[in-house]
Amino acid sequence: MSMYQVKPVCPDIKIDLPTCMYKLPNIHTRQGNSCSPDHALQNGDVDPAVKALEARQDEIMRKLYELKAAVEGLAKTVTTPDADLDVTVSSSLSSQSSSCAIFKGTTNLDALLGKDLGALRDIVINANPAKPPLTLLVLHGLLCQRYRVLSTVHVHSSVSGVRPQLLSCLGPKHADSYARHMFQLGFTLIWKDVPKPQMKFSVRNMCPIEGEANVARFLFKLLAPYPSDPALATLVDSWVDTAFYQLADGSAKERAAVLRAVNSALGRGPWLSGPEFSLADVACYCCLLQNGSAASTAANVQRWIKSCENLGHFGPAQLLVK
Repeated sequence: MSMYQVKPVCPDIKIDLPTCMYKLPNIHTRQGNSCSPDHALQNGDVDPAVKALEARQDEIMRKLYELKAAVEGLAKTVTTPDADLDVTVSSSLSSQSSSCAIFKGTTNLDALLGKDLGALRDIVINANPAKPPLTLLVLHGLLCQRYRVLSTVHVHSSVSGVRPQLLSCLGPKHADSYARHMFQLGFTLIWKDVPKPQMKFSVRNMCPIEGEANVARFLFKLLAPYPSDPALATLVDSWVDTAFYQLADGSAKERAAVLRAVNSALGRGPWLSGPEFSLADVACYCCLLQNGSAASTAANVQRWIKSCENLGHFGPAQLLVK
């Protein structure tokens, strides 16, 4: 006789499943004759009832795995103060396409996010629809090219009248959205009245990450490692900060100074931080796109803008500024 007991996967959300009991027939005795298990297996003489029981047990374990993954994701949402239960939901899910070839480095999700068997790793981002985080949408598209991403858009009760483009900014609904175990990452975007974008990954062990620049750094590291050269890594970080604090939110004088620096840097190489496309290019392009100053830039900047657009990764950002 076998007994299976299922424990709740989340202390705050209880799942009561009945205890399943199966009575196994005696496979060691047939018509009064005794035989060993090895003998029965060697001759393929296994009771059909046992095979049926094993198949049923496998099916139960598969369903329990799906249930555990679903409850883990629900628990993260319920225990996240920023994802209140009074949201109106508009789901939009994305699938994996070809691998992202522009990044030469590789990343290991288990090494970066921690190994979590049976549960989807959920990234929850709050953003204000009055100023959509274009950089995060571009990085989301790149993540979808490398991983299987289950993406969902929610509208919080603190905002109203969200544009249709914002509800579909993460792509069309995925046909397998009901099976969370088929995905590697969960990407939840909540349109909410917040002063700056906020991100939570582990709601129990991690403080929120605030600011589009910092969230972008987190997401980019899921695509490619930062440069191992400290000077080059610092250069990338410097361009990211310059993009958000001066190019996007600075005065006209500050923006003009940044554009001169961008033009000068692009005179020395095809991309802002050297020979390879990086987060610096994503951040600066999106900030230029958002403040509408891309049309009046110098020759090197114009050439760089066309190079960025030729990559095809900025489509979601371009749609939101039209």
